[in-house]
Amino acid sequence: MEQREHVRCLIIGSGPAGYTAAIYAARAGLEPVEYCGLQTGGQLTQTTEVENFPGYPEGVDGNQMMLDLRQQAERFGTDIRDGEIVAADLSNRPYLLTADNGREIEADTVIIATGASAKYLGLEDEKKYNGQGVSACATCDGFFYRKRTVAVVGGGDTACEEALYLAGLAKKVYMIVRKPFLRASEVMKQRVAETENIEILFEHNTVGLYGENGVEGAHVVYRKGEADERRYDLPIDGFFLAIGHKPNSDIFRQWLDTDETGYLLTEGDSPRTKLPGVYAAGDVADPHYRQAITAAASGCKAAIEADRFLRGI
Repeated sequence: MEQREHVRCLIIGSGPAGYTAAIYAARAGLEPVEYCGLQTGGQLTQTTEVENFPGYPEGVDGNQMMLDLRQQAERFGTDIRDGEIVAADLSNRPYLLTADNGREIEADTVIIATGASAKYLGLEDEKKYNGQGVSACATCDGFFYRKRTVAVVGGGDTACEEALYLAGLAKKVYMIVRKPFLRASEVMKQRVAETENIEILFEHNTVGLYGENGVEGAHVVYRKGEADERRYDLPIDGFFLAIGHKPNSDIFRQWLDTDETGYLLTEGDSPRTKLPGVYAAGDVADPHYRQAITAAASGCKAAIEADRFLRGI
């Protein structure tokens, strides 16, 4: 195997943004090469059913949806490869990227669609019940908990937003907050306080989950380590993590601008970064929406931008 190759368009990541970019780039004749990354298909492969993506009136399994997108990208000639891009030198064009097998790729354009990883508490039960009551996206999965009881972990603006969204669907929403206060902005605190079916459990930690065929409750501790520590079980049907996401941008941060969390910064509503021919699409550049449909749309824009760049438009 040759250790270095040259490509016109390299796509890094294989979620909705990466696959959509591949479809558009391939149809434009860019002969894209796409590296899938550690989690082929991205975060949606952790979701049992997707009901809010247009074109699937009955809903679709997250893995099946990603397989559909992959097959569509392959149909138009995308060279899809398993493996991860582990290093990037964006100091000059063509840009030099290195895969985990040691192969080096010189790319005229690069579309970064590496996504963002939800932060978890680190409990084994989170893995056990992933897709069976554990979620990191209320907008994605909240519909399945209509008229049921759920818990949201976190005390910042994101947690409040998730709790408010779920409160419009669920019968009861608990907010499990480690501190004796919310870190959220005043307006978000006020909205939560005014929502009758939200109850905040301050100074609580989750230490485990339980249930036979999915989450049926959480093992929680009040004032952990204090003299008045109290442990009890909280019956819930869904457990939502809202303690933040980590954008998968580490290897690019030397070359590209990011916000304080690490999300790649782009020019206005475009996927253009500060480097010519380098684009960011999907959750790696989106701290706000993090939806499959918005990721796919940004992947489309990135591929169109790459094509226009290569044609000198």
